[in-house]
Amino acid sequence: MLKRIAIITGSKSDMPIVNKAQEVLNKFNIDYETHIISAHRTPDKAHEFAVNAVKNNFGVIIAVAGKAAHLAGVLAAYTHIPVIGVPVKSDDLGGLDALLSTVQMPSGVPVATVAINGGANAAWLALRILAVENSDLAAKIDDAMKNMTNEIYEQDRALNS
Repeated sequence: MLKRIAIITGSKSDMPIVNKAQEVLNKFNIDYETHIISAHRTPDKAHEFAVNAVKNNFGVIIAVAGKAAHLAGVLAAYTHIPVIGVPVKSDDLGGLDALLSTVQMPSGVPVATVAINGGANAAWLALRILAVENSDLAAKIDDAMKNMTNEIYEQDRALNS
């Protein structure tokens, strides 16, 4: 049975980034859940979610957060499954604060980090992680990658015809 993906965001305001991840997962018919859990305002809920992630059949957690962006690190502190951090752009520092908060984790508590506002790439990375143990998913990803390549060739042909 294919593991599920969790998408956790710290705030409703991050939903446009979450939606990008959901769009990718929906294309692959991957089972996922989305929750709003704040590392700072609901730390007990973050702890509970992370310690139960394996029991609840999650294989990857995508954590979307801006500003201080401690969500991914808090979740990673309580589970051994991969956590992918998505730093969110803010008006204050353009997302650099979130990027640094997400990527600068202490040894032993890793968080894979994608680009600022990189919800879609977080989903792609989560899919690739799950595909390590699922050849059907791996084949679907390979097909999608071939389609992306063909789209570029088509764009080039259209540009030069």
